[in-house]
Amino acid sequence: MPSTLLSRRDLDFLLHDWLRVSQLVERPRYAEHSRETFDDALDLAERVATEQFAPHNRAADLAEPTVDGQRVRLIPQVRAALDSFAETGLLTAGLDASVGGLQLPHTVAAACFAWFQAANVATSAYPFLTLGNANLLLAHGSAEQVDTYVRPMLDGRFFGTMCLSEPHAGSSLADITTRAEPQADGTYRLFGTKMWISGGDHELAENIVHLVLARIPGAPPGVKGISLFIVPKVLVGADGSLGERNDVVLAGLNHKMGFRGTTNTLLSFGDGGHTPGGRAGAVGQLVGAPHQGLAQMFHLMNEARIGVGAGATALGYTGYLKSLAYARERPQGRPVDAKDPATPQVPIIDHPDVRRMLLAQKSYVEGALALVLYCARLLDEQRTAPVEADRERAHLLLDVLTPITKSWPSQWCLTANDLAIQVLGGAGYTRDHDVEQHYRDNRLNPIHEGTHGIQALDLLGRKMTMQGGAGLTLLTTTVEDTIERARKVGGEAADLADRLAETVDRVTSVTARLWADGDPVLALANASVYLEAVGHVVIAWMWLEQVLALPPESAGDAFHAGKRQAARYFFAVELPRTGPQFDLLASRDRTTLDMRPDWF
Repeated sequence: MPSTLLSRRDLDFLLHDWLRVSQLVERPRYAEHSRETFDDALDLAERVATEQFAPHNRAADLAEPTVDGQRVRLIPQVRAALDSFAETGLLTAGLDASVGGLQLPHTVAAACFAWFQAANVATSAYPFLTLGNANLLLAHGSAEQVDTYVRPMLDGRFFGTMCLSEPHAGSSLADITTRAEPQADGTYRLFGTKMWISGGDHELAENIVHLVLARIPGAPPGVKGISLFIVPKVLVGADGSLGERNDVVLAGLNHKMGFRGTTNTLLSFGDGGHTPGGRAGAVGQLVGAPHQGLAQMFHLMNEARIGVGAGATALGYTGYLKSLAYARERPQGRPVDAKDPATPQVPIIDHPDVRRMLLAQKSYVEGALALVLYCARLLDEQRTAPVEADRERAHLLLDVLTPITKSWPSQWCLTANDLAIQVLGGAGYTRDHDVEQHYRDNRLNPIHEGTHGIQALDLLGRKMTMQGGAGLTLLTTTVEDTIERARKVGGEAADLADRLAETVDRVTSVTARLWADGDPVLALANASVYLEAVGHVVIAWMWLEQVLALPPESAGDAFHAGKRQAARYFFAVELPRTGPQFDLLASRDRTTLDMRPDWF
């Protein structure tokens, strides 16, 4: 039976027929690999995700974490699954061999991890956060910090978190007040509170390595005065042995709509709940130089934002496949032109409106998966392209696409989950089927790692204007390259290319119009509309790329025919949504700006 987590056929098409990942083995970093090793890694990921992660997805949702005295309790299957995951080596799939990594292309590693996100997004969050933590320290930490904290994380012995938000500040990191007081031995003592910390406390590993943003006394105000610290739950000796309990205390668990299997915590640093060295204060080590914390943390946050988009895509994808399987098997009703009530009922997939909902889901989730893997391929180019100019180009394009890759799947794959519930009808609204949980789990993704509004400000306010508009120019010229290739192919591809070209022109003209007088308040007033419209243009581009990777229509099979039809759907139904949105943006509408708070 085909998997209802992800489509391996689709992954193979995207990785090999479109992105040509096997060509990467010609580069020194990946020279020891081949398509066979890539496929073996994908096979292993699918097997472990199916056998170890998927079976307790519902159980972890129903029995969410609890606090038993001072200890957080989770169902035992979570630890067992994470131990199995650690044994596979897939946590280090894309990392350097020098730290024990498999040194797979990031594109393949991302495809592997998508299986775990589809199977159980809550359990997969623990290694997801840990890998991001480890990657940050590999980039910015000292050799001693890597040996002390990163290697145990990559072995699955330690887990990691990121501690940014505070109860009074939320996403406004300029307003954090956690302080880090320097000590005579070169360490710091941290005092403050952090909120919404995923994976912040549990007993799934020997230790938890917190990366904490805080201020050193006398630091400049705002984000320029933020530093980054390693604050382990348990102190680690020079020989790697575990020592005293650090002064990091669980102050409470947050009870969430979904994503329940991932502990989400309020943490108190330095309140005296524990007294390392005989006194209060959470012992921490500075990462890199003082006052560079936000720039360092963005190394993790940008990785996490693309990972959030991947998780949203995986949840939308598995919901689509499960609603598709249900629609094939569920008999109900008859065709509208069937006059005899004695004729047998037909599967609901025979009804046009059900096919509409399934086709919409397919266009969202397969388009989103293409975008996620395209960004992963850009990371491989940024890391290994032989020519420096190509590496710089990949870096800039990835910068521009990151807010879209975080937000578009978070919005539209959630819409796919909504449609999956609708396909199942009343059954979809019950806990007897997975689709209602997938919706609840996915509802977090438009919020964490920066809301839609934050990503919109980033895209329109920074990414499209940086370097004198170089980001915008690179995005549009890259899409135009695809358009020109499609026009040379002719036929339907050329027709789709012409339709896409019209919207790309609007991206350029509307962006210029929004910034015509340099007023950021007016330019950014409808930034979320801009993000959604440009996101739709990018996904249409992803669909045109897939169409170009298909064999001639006469040589294809049902899979290829389905791809073509999903592309047609997106261009016919979804891309036209951008017209009114670009009209609104071009008008520089002031409705939201002129609405006074006391009028609500």
